[in-house]
Amino acid sequence: MADSITITCVKHIETYVDSSSSKSPSQQDASLDALAKLLMNDMITLELLVREMEMYLTTTDNITRARGILLLAELLTRISSKTLENNTIHSLIGFFADRLSDWRALRGALVGCLALMRRISGTGAISGSDANAVAQSFMQNIQVQSLGQHDRKLCFEILECLIDSYPDTVLPMEDEFVYVICEAIDDEKDPQCLLITFHLVEILAKLYPESSSSLASYAEDLFNILGSYFPIHFTHPKCDDDVKREELSRALMLAFASTPLFEPFSIPLLLEKLSSSLPSAKIESLKYLSYCMDKYRGNTIQEQHEALWSSLKDAILTSAPSSLTLDPGYQDNKVVDEALILLQKLIQQDNDSFSFLKLILKDVDINMTLKNLSNYNSYDDITVTDKQRLNAVGQILYVSAAASNASCNAIFQSFFSELVNGLRSMMQEKDPARPKFGYLYICVDLLTACRTLVKPTEVTYDDNETWCTMLHSFCTLLTSTFVKTMKESTHNIYTHSGVRGLQILASFPGNFFPVSKSTFEDILVEFISIIIIKFNNASIWRSVLNALVEIASLIEKSDDFEKMASFDVVVVERMLALLSSDDFSMPFSLKVEAVSTIGMTNLKYMLKIVQELDTAISASLQKYWLDGNSNSAEYAMLLLECYGYKVLPWFQNTKDTDNVPMHFALKIWDEIEDNTLFCDSLNEKKLLETTMNGMKHAVASSSKLIPLMVDGLAILSEDVQNRDIVYNLLLVLSGIMTDKNGQEVIVENVYMVIMCLNKLVFYQHMMLVRETAIQCLTAMSDLPYARVYRFRPEVLQALSRALDDPKRSVRQEAVRCQQAWASISSRSL
Repeated sequence: MADSITITCVKHIETYVDSSSSKSPSQQDASLDALAKLLMNDMITLELLVREMEMYLTTTDNITRARGILLLAELLTRISSKTLENNTIHSLIGFFADRLSDWRALRGALVGCLALMRRISGTGAISGSDANAVAQSFMQNIQVQSLGQHDRKLCFEILECLIDSYPDTVLPMEDEFVYVICEAIDDEKDPQCLLITFHLVEILAKLYPESSSSLASYAEDLFNILGSYFPIHFTHPKCDDDVKREELSRALMLAFASTPLFEPFSIPLLLEKLSSSLPSAKIESLKYLSYCMDKYRGNTIQEQHEALWSSLKDAILTSAPSSLTLDPGYQDNKVVDEALILLQKLIQQDNDSFSFLKLILKDVDINMTLKNLSNYNSYDDITVTDKQRLNAVGQILYVSAAASNASCNAIFQSFFSELVNGLRSMMQEKDPARPKFGYLYICVDLLTACRTLVKPTEVTYDDNETWCTMLHSFCTLLTSTFVKTMKESTHNIYTHSGVRGLQILASFPGNFFPVSKSTFEDILVEFISIIIIKFNNASIWRSVLNALVEIASLIEKSDDFEKMASFDVVVVERMLALLSSDDFSMPFSLKVEAVSTIGMTNLKYMLKIVQELDTAISASLQKYWLDGNSNSAEYAMLLLECYGYKVLPWFQNTKDTDNVPMHFALKIWDEIEDNTLFCDSLNEKKLLETTMNGMKHAVASSSKLIPLMVDGLAILSEDVQNRDIVYNLLLVLSGIMTDKNGQEVIVENVYMVIMCLNKLVFYQHMMLVRETAIQCLTAMSDLPYARVYRFRPEVLQALSRALDDPKRSVRQEAVRCQQAWASISSRSL
């Protein structure tokens, strides 16, 4: 037996080593796999294999020797999880380290070294002295850039493995090792290799501390190599296995930031590239600067403050969109977005001298732009160029103020008083509803910045914060300006600004709250009046509704019970009154949307709204039944759709609220049972479908409703006038079965559901009911075997009678269902 295995082993060795054209690559790969399997299954030992291969490993035939060494290396790669003796490991790594000098067999030597170096300690790993032998042989014998792409990649992986897995071995090598890496990576062009080389520099910087003379002496050389690749761009043909540009860029950025020793070289390079005309180069430069700032600790950045500010200002001023937005901080322009991120980091990392912030405060362009705000009589008077500049300045001031309390104080002290005075003087002019837009725009930006500084849970503020004090002192003027602008302006951009300003003032939590309780309630009243009166302007209407939602959400987060009570009285109660109001000037659909949207901000509000919705649904249905009013039917459908698509799904994500869908379903069911006119009125298809859809959502929200539905089907099926209701209710049940969560509910009530469906198979008043009932039974055959198998006889008996149904489609469904239930006997538990 042993001899036959040895013979088989030799044949596989010869097949792999044979370099003639008679052996195909697939045959050689098959032999490699077969040998690895023999080793893994202990059919042969590694020692025996090496003895059999000895002539191929030492022959003077270069091609045969290269194939033999590669075979041994590939086998070691495939048996990496197999435990090997330490002596065996030591002998093998010594052999492969020595073969690194054999350039004709280098591929196998590299693969073998890497396979052994990557072994984990539990299965036999090389020692520190073994790793040292590999490193010394590598440094003495290999010129990486003279090799082909695949061999270079293997070389970089060996260097990477030495640093990652054997740091104590390479650390004492210092200058020699760093030099070898510099030489190896210099002028590399292959993307796959570059990804490793960038990582090599990163981990090399971690290996040697910042104070290391070795790293310091080569820092400029290393960075010059790295810098030549920035920004990353591809000039080679694309291949399926290519790394992505983003991967390379990320790896290069990590290498840039790997040590503060690179700071004196990277900052000037990135600033130079920031002035490029290519947007991609600007974006990359800004990203790298932002990332490196978190890693560097030297003085180079502070020394470059003026250059940084000049470059950032230029990037923002020239790239900012000309359309003015009331949502500062995001411009949908990558250059501006990245520039603002870096700007804020520079301010946040500024020392107590505020050297960078002072550049902004004293900037001629910033101050000139603010001074010229009085020159524009209206929004339409502002040129496209000036809108772009105004947008840019607003973004800069917003980001600067939002960076910290200290920077916000400085911005307010320098600019806010003049801005508010500009608003005051404009409000005294002939058309106070259209103040100078620039003042309004910048003020709203700064208020937004203040709001971002305050966390919802904070309930007090430091009296030393200048911006807080100034905001309190100017609050009355700001509020009146925003209210007038919102109510009286005929230009949407002004109205939106007023809404945004009022929303921010009403959203500060705790003692940060800059307006009094009465002023807060006045703001809410003004918002409600817009909801009721200005519904024809959809943009403004939704802006105000969103503002109310934002205010309610922030009140909820801050647990401010005083403001919550005010919101309840001023907003929620007035919203509820809309549903029962006889004023039909406001579209009922908007009333329903406003009420439900506000309700979804707070459980307490929603529970109140649910009660009013129930009342409104009943009232609308009753009016429709009594006088056939089509408006009442439309109102009922709108309310039911709101319940089904918004209210019930919202409650599904809220704990301990099963009673809401249960109450809704019972309410609808009571109407079905108690109103003799309901059946006739429900013949209107759309109303019936809407009602049943609401029932479906209710059942999906509460598993307790299945028994109610099944009982209802049994009762309703007794009267022919209820056939449409029966059919639609059966469709609801069918829909629940196709839903994953619904199937769990069906399983819990499987007996009563099957018994109900068995009876409906013979429903005489509508063929669609019989057909749908059988389809439901077919779906139930897929439920867990243990839950449905015992009902198989009853189902099959009912189906045998359905095979004689007068309608062909019913008979066909019965055959399919019978086959499905008959086949479950072959399913195992």
